[in-house]
Amino acid sequence: MGAKHIGLGRGLGALIKDATPPAEAPVAEAKGGIVQVPIEKVHKSPWQPRKTIAAEALEELALSVRERGILEPLLVRRVEDKYELIAGERRLRAAQAAELRQVPVILMEVSDREALELALIENLQREDLNLIEEAEGYRLLADKFEMTQEQISQRVGKARATVANALRLLDLPDKVKRFVAEKQLTPGHAKAILGLEIPKEQELLAVRAVEEGMSVRTVEHIVHRLLKGAKKPRAEKSDIPEAHLKHLSDQMHQHFGTSVRISPCKTLANGKKVKGTVEIDYYSNDDLDRLLVILGLSDSL
Repeated sequence: MGAKHIGLGRGLGALIKDATPPAEAPVAEAKGGIVQVPIEKVHKSPWQPRKTIAAEALEELALSVRERGILEPLLVRRVEDKYELIAGERRLRAAQAAELRQVPVILMEVSDREALELALIENLQREDLNLIEEAEGYRLLADKFEMTQEQISQRVGKARATVANALRLLDLPDKVKRFVAEKQLTPGHAKAILGLEIPKEQELLAVRAVEEGMSVRTVEHIVHRLLKGAKKPRAEKSDIPEAHLKHLSDQMHQHFGTSVRISPCKTLANGKKVKGTVEIDYYSNDDLDRLLVILGLSDSL
């Protein structure tokens, strides 16, 4: 049977609300309905975007689960004789901590891509993902399933600019990404730091921003100053006219019998001089000896 397409735009609440197991279906196979399955049969999905769960929040949820049980079923799909979790990892881990023997699930038929989309949507709706986890989820959709940023934005209900800005965060060094994930730096800080091209400079500024509690505006000013200082004065003009330069190159080619390249001196806008170079090609030791003779640096071939 082909994977049933899920109406992702409706949200998980609508999916659960519509789920009613057919009376004639076996309990463990009631696709789309709420059923109870052994907790040891439910396994984490490789598509889960969430990487971290706060220990304190998990402990509080486990206490609630002990008292009231799991109020919202987990979303799973059948993989051989087990159930792969699509959405609800916090509830599953809380149930494990509460030592439940069974958990309520909704059994779904979805593809790998739809499983990732559902996991992303659930976490985004609950605001459970940090910015880096969110960005890594988008990248997985882009790399693994070849989705464009526009397609991703439509599927998860986010503006395209939000997706693009999130993906840019993944270009930061690991240490800086950790600051963002831990909310020690805001997206505004990260965007400013991305203005620097050298990873080491990005990391040093990020550490300084965290330690000194810098505002986004302060970080932007520092980046602007660093970039301005790094710019080299623009070469204003060559000291040798182009026509004369070609004439010299032709003369030297005839004189040495080989290719000659001349890079003339240049005068920069600040008045400083940039040195020129002359390159003469040779193709063997004998050829080098021949050139040395022409230059008056050797007595014999």
